[in-house]
Amino acid sequence: MTAIAGIAASAAFLGAAYFARQVVVPKTTRKEDLPIRRVFFGADGALLVELPASPQTSATGRYSIWFANGTGHACVGPVVARDPDAGTVTRVVERVDAGDLRGATAGIWSAYVFSKPDQLGLPYSDVEIPVEGGVAPAWKFEAAEASAEPNAWAIHIHGMGGKRSGALRGVPVAVRCGYTSLVVSFRNDGEAPPSTDGRYNLGQSEWRDVEAAVQYAVDNGSQKIVLFGWSLGGSIALRVADQSAHSKRISGMVLDAPVFDWVRTLTENASASGLPRSIASLGLRMLQSPIMGFVTGLQDPINFAHMDWLKRAEAIKNPTLVLHGDGDPSTPFQVSQLIAGLRPDLLRLVPFDSVGHSQEWNVDPARWESAVVALLDSKYAVGV
Repeated sequence: MTAIAGIAASAAFLGAAYFARQVVVPKTTRKEDLPIRRVFFGADGALLVELPASPQTSATGRYSIWFANGTGHACVGPVVARDPDAGTVTRVVERVDAGDLRGATAGIWSAYVFSKPDQLGLPYSDVEIPVEGGVAPAWKFEAAEASAEPNAWAIHIHGMGGKRSGALRGVPVAVRCGYTSLVVSFRNDGEAPPSTDGRYNLGQSEWRDVEAAVQYAVDNGSQKIVLFGWSLGGSIALRVADQSAHSKRISGMVLDAPVFDWVRTLTENASASGLPRSIASLGLRMLQSPIMGFVTGLQDPINFAHMDWLKRAEAIKNPTLVLHGDGDPSTPFQVSQLIAGLRPDLLRLVPFDSVGHSQEWNVDPARWESAVVALLDSKYAVGV
């Protein structure tokens, strides 16, 4: 029995260690698990793509497909045909940004409608933000002419495992509202300098790279800053607003599917994947332990309590717009509901009928942008 108990304990330790490392080790590649049945021209000459039907590939809105090991990218629009017998849907291909889609057999379904800044049709420049370990590349978009907000800037922060292009969706509305926009990179995203340990810190250290972007904005005349954060970027935005030396200049936050509570989010993700809660709990303890760095690879343990905004709701000081899909499979919508109930004075939650993670803009860009305009135009009113 002692031997069996030892084997069980070892298995639990290894399972927890694997889970902990999955949370913080940056992902360099993703499996192309979406079969591309065929790509063809329709009767009207439009390029079409046929895909296996699923809640995501059948969803309303605009999305994209990465293919050819991430070197190819195509934006796809509305569903134009469904074949229940074959289990497929056919969507319009709005544009192919890179690669030969007609030769692709598999890809990755994505919310990244824009893969490059020039696709927005807005003036921009490449800039470099001084950060720890070097410089982080960013795109700077100029505010609309005759801006009513000449000293207002927006800083756009992408999510985990993503690139800057994921945050481009929020730029046009910010520019229209008169905000100069910085779309930033941060440590371990493959564009900014990596951290010493090369691990995600779930916002605990990444916020310092965004703080450097805040400093860049201030040095260039910004008096008012709004933070746009997507998923992990939302967690980073919350951390910046809380810790920034320029917190008084931060006038608001736009958070898309943000993580307000990492413990609950990671535990629910683990349960959804079939991992026992006891193993997930042990893995989370490893991430918080100063003596488990040899397992996690973290230079410093993660302090989840400092990033638990359900318990620290009173620390939120800025008008905050939360845009979140009620079918989000990755970041629990219920947590956004809870925090909205805790801070009805400052926080407005706008729910979306989306089935993927951080796909609120994709399913209804007009609603997404009108909610942002209400915040940026200072017409923000909780409960409207």
